[in-house]
Amino acid sequence: MTKRSYRDIPAKFLLLGAAMLGLLSPMALAQEPQPTAPVAEASTATPADQPASPTVEDRVADLEAYFNNVAPTHQLKDIAGPGHNAFIMVCAALVLFMTLPGLALFYGGLVRSKNVLSICAQCAGIAGIVAILWWAVGYSLVFGSNFNSPYLGGTEYFFLKGVGAAPNTTYAGWISQSVFCMFQLMFAIITPALIIGAVAERMKYSAIMLFVFLWMLVVYFPMAHMVWGGTGLMNGVWNGDAKVLAIDFAGGTVVHMTSGWSALILCILLGKRTGFGKEKMSPHSMVLCFVGTGMLWVGWYGFNAGSALAADGVGANAFMTTTLAAATAGFFWAMIEGFHRGKPSVLGFCSGIVGGLVVVTPACGFIDASGAMIIGVCAGVVPYIFVAVVKSKLGYDDALDTFGVHAVGGTLGALMTGFLATSDANANLLLADYAGKNGLAKAAADGKLALDKGALMSGQLTAIGITLVLSIAATVVIAFVVKSIVGLRPSTEAEREGLDISDHGEQGYEH
Repeated sequence: MTKRSYRDIPAKFLLLGAAMLGLLSPMALAQEPQPTAPVAEASTATPADQPASPTVEDRVADLEAYFNNVAPTHQLKDIAGPGHNAFIMVCAALVLFMTLPGLALFYGGLVRSKNVLSICAQCAGIAGIVAILWWAVGYSLVFGSNFNSPYLGGTEYFFLKGVGAAPNTTYAGWISQSVFCMFQLMFAIITPALIIGAVAERMKYSAIMLFVFLWMLVVYFPMAHMVWGGTGLMNGVWNGDAKVLAIDFAGGTVVHMTSGWSALILCILLGKRTGFGKEKMSPHSMVLCFVGTGMLWVGWYGFNAGSALAADGVGANAFMTTTLAAATAGFFWAMIEGFHRGKPSVLGFCSGIVGGLVVVTPACGFIDASGAMIIGVCAGVVPYIFVAVVKSKLGYDDALDTFGVHAVGGTLGALMTGFLATSDANANLLLADYAGKNGLAKAAADGKLALDKGALMSGQLTAIGITLVLSIAATVVIAFVVKSIVGLRPSTEAEREGLDISDHGEQGYEH
């Protein structure tokens, strides 16, 4: 989309808009002469000593920057824009809504009734421990810069020092850094919470808390910086010096691949649930699961559209592509299940919807509607094969299909992002400042910039490889550390009784 200049807009409308936003004061429009300073005072001050007052054109340019979501350079520099700020605050609340209560109900409905509260407690505990880490060091390690490192951010924001109302224009020109910080915290909370689906009903609460504490430090914080940090190794759009030209709009690698592949390794190291393959372990409440699925879908708009970091056209496109992919995947998963098993189940609809949301996450801000439909079909087919066929063939006990949906879906999404990304959906893919340096833009035959698909696919494959190695290796090490300190599993008796009683001394249902 071609950016309009304020000169293309009737001046009376721009001036009216500027006045309404408080950008213009009556004095700025007045034509009356101003008092002249005394000669004696003028001799002690030169024009260079006094900052020039913003002109009407400067103020109108800031107004144009607000609507175009580019950083202001004049009077509104270091001031958050109310509309964009409000949008991201709502999106942050929606992403938290995904975990509490969305994921808690989705996972809670899928376990046996004796373990439903353990899922709720794990989600709540993870929200607490991650928030504390984020305040102390996490935000700074991800979005700081004084390390000047492609792997970790810096120390300047430890304990959220200096994180206030002014924007951090490295990431967003019009939202307060405090709002940006809280929005990113919600991503940090839900990511390790996804892991518990694979190890549900058989991992001690204390072990999960210690595992998440270490996993955030070793896996999530470095990965989030590498992909989204201003100096990140794999930030292919916004870091002109990125060595890996990958893109991830809302967390295919950072969120779904890290959690999904870690979940697979952890469930294998834990071993199967007591009685697995011999006892009935079906979901205790598909109603709770369905309600949780709906909450996840609604919250995912904050997750994906909010990752535009503004209420702009890119966010609107992500909203559209998210909807199309989720709905399509839910339909195809259930229909394939109907052909394969004889009946389409509510669990199939739920799994397909979540699968579509997962696969479209890294792509949603870079693809068009047709790309979203392609992703929806693939998300309804490929994860289904891993959940319904591969898992039973290989025999691992991924209790709630975290690997089949999130690891497989996240990896598939990262690949499809490379194939389907288009600069028509997001012109930031062609940032001219990076073209010819390390960017994804290349000169086309007509002299304009075009997306370098070869460089992009190479970057996506490299990012997938790095994510796999870090997630798998770190999980193995962390799991053995946790096992040596607090142990991983409850006793057989406690597991048979249920984690609600053994870990929390209460029951989800009294009848």
